[in-house]
Amino acid sequence: MPIRTLVVDDEPVARQVLREQLEEFSDILVTGEAATGLEAVEQVSRLSPEVVFLDLQMPGLNGFGVARALRGEKLPLVVYVTAFEKHALEAFETGAVDYLLKPVRKERLAAALEKVRLQLAGLRLRPAKSQSLEPLKRITGRLGADLHLINLDDVIAFVANNEEVEIITAAGRYHADHTLKALEQRLPAPRFRRIHRGTIINTDHIRKISPLTSKRWLLRMSNNLEAVVSKRMAGVIRETTSW
Repeated sequence: MPIRTLVVDDEPVARQVLREQLEEFSDILVTGEAATGLEAVEQVSRLSPEVVFLDLQMPGLNGFGVARALRGEKLPLVVYVTAFEKHALEAFETGAVDYLLKPVRKERLAAALEKVRLQLAGLRLRPAKSQSLEPLKRITGRLGADLHLINLDDVIAFVANNEEVEIITAAGRYHADHTLKALEQRLPAPRFRRIHRGTIINTDHIRKISPLTSKRWLLRMSNNLEAVVSKRMAGVIRETTSW
């Protein structure tokens, strides 16, 4: 069975070169191309490729933005293709299969495709209901132009602020390249719990739980961050953690 593949790059020549390279492999079927991030999201939804070769630097929605925007139970594997080395750590932290530098050498493309084949073989053998994302152990946070690799033990909370998600630690606040929904799927439970629409907390950092009213309780975290939760949520936290 051929591997259905989508090529995404805002440069027509780059798309053509990569497509021709991929078509040299007998088990690869390039089902489509996309020139923008928004077009890529639409093509993934319409064509259901098994793997996407995704350029990082595109106007509007960049490669990371495309990956975050993908929805559905069966998401494609992602191989990033870029001229810049500096995003490799972030790419692998977000679950990329591989990270290829332009111009793409045939042997590196062959190695990336072998990784794709291995992962797809595992997914095809696994029952659909048991497919799950690899739990996070660390997460990349952005602070200005710098990237910081943060251990989950150090994370106090994830807080959504409009379209941005902040990673809150004792050392400071960082920007995450994940939605709260995506984080919730990959954070270890019950230690990390979504207490309401805009916040996920690390229950290991709770220092005090106090009743406010008959229906509301106050959580105080290790950095003095406060969060109001329902009486039911406070009870769930106490039942499933050391509280």
